Amino acid sequence: MTIRMDNVGIVVEDLGVAIEFFRELGLELEGQGMVEGEWAGRVTGLGDQRVEIAMMRTPDGHGRLELSRFLEPAVIADHRNAPVNALGYLRVMFAVDDIDDTLARLREKKAELVSSEVIQYENSYRLCYIRGPEGILIGLAEELG
Repeated sequence: MTIRMDNVGIVVEDLGVAIEFFRELGLELEGQGMVEGEWAGRVTGLGDQRVEIAMMRTPDGHGRLELSRFLEPAVIADHRNAPVNALGYLRVMFAVDDIDDTLARLREKKAELVSSEVIQYENSYRLCYIRGPEGILIGLAEELG
């Protein structure tokens, strides 16, 4: 049996801002469009729906992130500011070559560190969590050595 992860989905209010944030992180816009109709609602269990999506791809082509903005039905819950120990989906972690450079670029897009510093784990990694647009929680990891 073969299995691979296709994508992780994040629901946002402002698709344009989210696209620009993830572009600054280094992802590439693979495509953008509308997903709508009864067939889509049968997959999600939401009934008739209209969702604007953007598919972002990591430069190595192995990871994808689906950003979705629901037009119909209306969004009914908001987990963007959930603490790190909340149940359910929490964050997406990205491996980066230079965490300091990445943070500097993402701060220009309003990203903020969750704690006050980047932490070094032994001689293996430098790590941090940031909140991006709309409070989206993102992890960054720089492998050392």
